[in-house]
Amino acid sequence: MPVPDPEPVTPAEPSTTSLAPPPRLLDQLRERIRVRHYALRTERIYVGWVRRYILFHGKRHPRDMGALEIEAFLSHLAVERGVSSATQNQAKAALLFLYKEVLGAFDLPWLTEVVAAKASRRLPVVLTQREARELLMQLHGAHWLAASLLYGSGLRLLECLRLRVKDVEFERRELIVRQGKGSKDRVTVLPENLLLPLRSQLAQARALHERDLAAGRGAVWLPDALAVKFPRAARAWGWQWVFPSRSLSVDPRGGTERRHHLAEQGLQRAVSLAARRAGIDKPCSPHVLRHSFATHMLQAGYDIRTVQELLGHVDVKTTMIYTHVLNRGGRGVLSPLDAL
Repeated sequence: MPVPDPEPVTPAEPSTTSLAPPPRLLDQLRERIRVRHYALRTERIYVGWVRRYILFHGKRHPRDMGALEIEAFLSHLAVERGVSSATQNQAKAALLFLYKEVLGAFDLPWLTEVVAAKASRRLPVVLTQREARELLMQLHGAHWLAASLLYGSGLRLLECLRLRVKDVEFERRELIVRQGKGSKDRVTVLPENLLLPLRSQLAQARALHERDLAAGRGAVWLPDALAVKFPRAARAWGWQWVFPSRSLSVDPRGGTERRHHLAEQGLQRAVSLAARRAGIDKPCSPHVLRHSFATHMLQAGYDIRTVQELLGHVDVKTTMIYTHVLNRGGRGVLSPLDAL
């Protein structure tokens, strides 16, 4: 019996749904940073350092490089670019995060052998009480109030700008700092002299919020997926910024257009210009007001542990840097020239 011929095999049609290409390295880096809940600023800094590292080595893939290339890049930053030890260590942290978290190089022995730059110990710039008063007199509006909180409450710049309405306790005269440095909460003092100006600022912010609600907007950014758990919270008054921006902006992560808080660059520029108008020759930034708060608190006789808690320092050694002002004139000694 003859064997029938096999049926012709129809060639398979090419799939219309081809496999998506793997994400690019920098996109993988962003994803790992967001999984770890790092700040957006940290994400931008780490991505920037990894990009510079790749360009420095002729766009070679980091998987094909190692300790020698990292050392060469860090040496370039220190020797040719003249960056500070803090900046050099920041670049090192970004590269080690890339190799450990993105490329999975946990077991490479050279990861622990990359030398860190020795951190320099510098005394902070501190204003006198007269200088602080004259600087604040050169500011107006929301910038004056924000700078006054930096000096009066010891807040960091972003801690001040990220204050929410619900975190202002008028009756107890305190501010609750949420997710400060190291993602830690703390309580600090609310100066009595700022109670009325702060109420006025909140009244202006509420009027702006009500206009946003009337226009179908009014939703603010919420951390840790709270917008999913509590859908109405984003439009609630208690979650709004104390210092809202006058213009809308687009969220770089989600692409949502909403009202954010005041830009940090605006307050930095305002404080710098105010110091210049006040005739202050010291380099002056918003963080100098925080340094001045700590120094003047110690001068007023408050114990260092109290100041440590108000500042949110993990280790009291960090706070002890301000004790240099407790010594009068070069460590409290009398110069022999003054005895002539």
